[in-house]
Amino acid sequence: MRIAIDAMGGDRAPASIVEGALEAAKNWSELEIILVGDEQAIKPHLSNQPSNIRVVHTEERIEADDEPVRAVRRKKGASMVMAGRMVREGEADCMISAGNTGALMTTGLLVVGRMEGVERPALAPMIPTMDGKGMLALDLGANMDAKPEHLVQYAIMGSIYREKVHSIKKPRVGLLNVGSEAQKGNELTKAVFPLLEQAPIHFIGNVESRDVLEGACDVLVCDGFAGNVMLKTLEGTAGSLFNVLKQEFTRSWLTKLGAALVMPGLKRLKQTMDYKEHGGAPLLGLNGLVIKAHGSSDGRAVFNAIRQARTALQHNLTETISAEIVRQPSGK
Repeated sequence: MRIAIDAMGGDRAPASIVEGALEAAKNWSELEIILVGDEQAIKPHLSNQPSNIRVVHTEERIEADDEPVRAVRRKKGASMVMAGRMVREGEADCMISAGNTGALMTTGLLVVGRMEGVERPALAPMIPTMDGKGMLALDLGANMDAKPEHLVQYAIMGSIYREKVHSIKKPRVGLLNVGSEAQKGNELTKAVFPLLEQAPIHFIGNVESRDVLEGACDVLVCDGFAGNVMLKTLEGTAGSLFNVLKQEFTRSWLTKLGAALVMPGLKRLKQTMDYKEHGGAPLLGLNGLVIKAHGSSDGRAVFNAIRQARTALQHNLTETISAEIVRQPSGK
């Protein structure tokens, strides 16, 4: 299994990328990890280089503030673009990047290419839930607008992903909506509801955003606009909550004593809500496996993204999704 990693993408690159790659290479000798990036910057972090890691050198990179489409088209030698090209040309089975999200989506579409029958690839991150199992949500930002048939494809792809990668039998698929009743919602959700009932998935109906953190379903389907708003709201709320707790627990010696008593529980809660434990977000619906790691990924997060890619490749995720999409009426 050959995994190409954009070594120059992310806030902590290349140090955290190399750290995670080294740990993965030691754990899984069957992997071939290809670090794509500036060799001069990578080498200082690559002490005791194992035989299953190699570096493909390029000095060009896509920056966080680059305009995505222009950057991908003009920077042909950028580490992200080269990793995508390796997947397209069969030199790698998967690519991972913690870099510019828009540029990675563009790389997926323009370089790796869409899967036959898929109209809109979807970004599918895991949302942490209180039961620790997490919820795969898609689309959370690849496409701001969607048609009913797009959401059906999201549901099928997400269901297959959770079954293959997370070993969940008959994943529960929910539709993000403003109420649990079938007739609730806007024109899009009302139109897609009956289509999801007929799709080859375990559809459980509408799910309200207030129930997301409780793990109301295994796969949450929505358009990219609503999904991204929900995701940013959850991230902001979690960050603000921990900041408030920190302020309250440091007000006096009494609150500091109370903090010492509840600290183990708070640390477990923070770990449950930590993106680092979930690896990355696959961009589903492409001709190859593409995973978006969090922009501030540390070595642990990169390691988990590689673990995620390894599991997906072992279960032939891309081929399984492709076969199911082609079986749908009119290729949808």
